[in-house]
Amino acid sequence: MSCCPSCNSQRIWKDGVRQTGEGEVQRYLCRECGYRFSESSLSSSKVFRAERRVHRMPINSAVSLPFRCRIGATHTTGAKNLVGVEHENQMAAGATKQAEIKGKLIEFMWYMKKQGYREGAIISYTDRIKHIHRKGAILSDPEHTKITIAGVKTWCDGSKKCMVDAYDVYVKMEGLQWDKPRYNPRSSLPFIPTEKEIDQLIGGCGLKIHVFLQGLKETGAGGGELINIKWIDIDFGRKKLTINHPTKGHNPRILNVSDEWLRMVSKLPRTSERVWSTRYDLQSANFRKQRKRLAREYNNPRLRKISFRTLRHWKGTTLYHKTHDPYYVKKVLGHKKLTSTEIYIHLEEKLFDQLGSEFIVRRAVSVKGIMALAATGFEKFDVVNGIHLYKKPKNTQ
Repeated sequence: MSCCPSCNSQRIWKDGVRQTGEGEVQRYLCRECGYRFSESSLSSSKVFRAERRVHRMPINSAVSLPFRCRIGATHTTGAKNLVGVEHENQMAAGATKQAEIKGKLIEFMWYMKKQGYREGAIISYTDRIKHIHRKGAILSDPEHTKITIAGVKTWCDGSKKCMVDAYDVYVKMEGLQWDKPRYNPRSSLPFIPTEKEIDQLIGGCGLKIHVFLQGLKETGAGGGELINIKWIDIDFGRKKLTINHPTKGHNPRILNVSDEWLRMVSKLPRTSERVWSTRYDLQSANFRKQRKRLAREYNNPRLRKISFRTLRHWKGTTLYHKTHDPYYVKKVLGHKKLTSTEIYIHLEEKLFDQLGSEFIVRRAVSVKGIMALAATGFEKFDVVNGIHLYKKPKNTQ
């Protein structure tokens, strides 16, 4: 075929070959009018009839598109009009744009890596940039992005602040200038479930998530801290767990663990130097699926509010309730400032009986300390992580 059946132009080029039930079909595209057509490898008479039918159809006819679609579908010959070409061009442009976005995200991740951000932060910030882009923001235009973030009604101020923090890193990478907006999220008390609800959730999960949640409950470690522990960080003989990869500015620390948790950990497969070889976001996604299932099975929607961080809040609250020693709670949780621990004092006052209003509570870690408390009228009432707890009524002289 030497000319376009629509405009008789000879400026045509081959546009690929496709296999059909009737044989191989060569596709062509007219560079003059944008007309797309194909030529069958069947007999020349059939080809001629197909071309003649297509040629008789007006290119701008209202019925030209469905008629030509039927020809292509039934005879594997015929042509596509300019509308189809434009549609394909739009799809190609969309694919190109998506490729550009993916390239920018990879560049963004590498930039954060060079700047010393940790893996968890890199994954989290990249996901936020994706969300911003999906909301229609033009990432290369800071003002447009600012308006887009402000206009999302489903995001609270806390979520918007997280998005702004991530985009601020993107702005620095691109060398752009912008007036960073301020969002002040409302402070609220964390959700504290009952121990029965926590045990229900832990007991219904699979082995790996079960052991992970039990470790969070016993130690009060953050999810990002526990996911990064290695086998050498667990001392099975001394029943100790070393947190060598603290997150959110916490201090590294050594924590006591129970025999039960150590037995469960020993059942996990040792496929790498880390106890949990998966990433934090994948572990969290797996947990959310199991949590949703258990909330439905137990008909308890409160289970869906329990997260990895919830177990840390529960540990801090119950530990202060037992010890009434904020400095000890601060040490166990790895806080650098006592102000971070004060929230558990308030939670304990609201959620538990007022033991502190009736008794003076002290702790002892040595024989000398135990003897001194016993000599002054204190009575032992509990042992927490190797710490002996003593109490004495306040009205005792």
